[in-house]
Amino acid sequence: MPLWLSMYILFIAALFGAAMGSFANCAAARLSSGQSAMKGRSHCPACGHVLGVPDLFPIFSYLFLRGRCRYCDARISARCLYTELMGAALCVSLVLRYGVTLQAAAYMAVLFLMLAAALVDMDTGLIPNRFILMGIGVFLIYALLQRPVWPALSRGLLGGAAASVPLLLFVLLADKLMGRETMGGGDIKLFFMAGLYFDWKCSILLLIFSCLCGIAFAVIVRQKRGEEFPFGPGIAMGAWITALAGAPLLQWYMGLFL
Repeated sequence: MPLWLSMYILFIAALFGAAMGSFANCAAARLSSGQSAMKGRSHCPACGHVLGVPDLFPIFSYLFLRGRCRYCDARISARCLYTELMGAALCVSLVLRYGVTLQAAAYMAVLFLMLAAALVDMDTGLIPNRFILMGIGVFLIYALLQRPVWPALSRGLLGGAAASVPLLLFVLLADKLMGRETMGGGDIKLFFMAGLYFDWKCSILLLIFSCLCGIAFAVIVRQKRGEEFPFGPGIAMGAWITALAGAPLLQWYMGLFL
């Protein structure tokens, strides 16, 4: 493929990812405040003014407006910029890893759903079931497009079980021993949904990466001891790392014993 075409594809992937990151942030903010995620035009949360195209261009609008609403000069949350940059990086990294393929598209879809779920979890401590169901729906469509279908379905179901069932059993035991809820049910369902996209070995890596990312997130935000911990961001980041590096890392590890 010519270099110019590769760069053009990556540029389009970055724009698409930034737009999806912006949409995920907007949907999460609306759901967190009890609004509909899809109805109504985008507006400034401070003055309520409906936003136009110059206000909604991913990344560049935030930088051009210097992080402020051009109608009331209220400060725009930096989370808007961060999620747009993260969305761009997500799409570019997946295209570099998998090319323009159905697998890359499936990973993009589920990871953006997980990004939105993680943002809601940060705001409310809850992971909406709608994101879990949508992620399962994307997996079913992706599996049905495979030939043959059954191996793809069974591989995904085994991966989902490997990511969620051992964790569920551990959490039930920990709840009983400690006499309180140690992990929300939404986190376990999110693990199941993410595990559908990996085989069982990568699903184990998903658990490891998610725990490490969760610890790092807690350190970054300076989580206080005893406070409720939003694990959604760690799971989403763990799934992204697993999608990019899980299979190569397993291949390298297994090669040490051959």
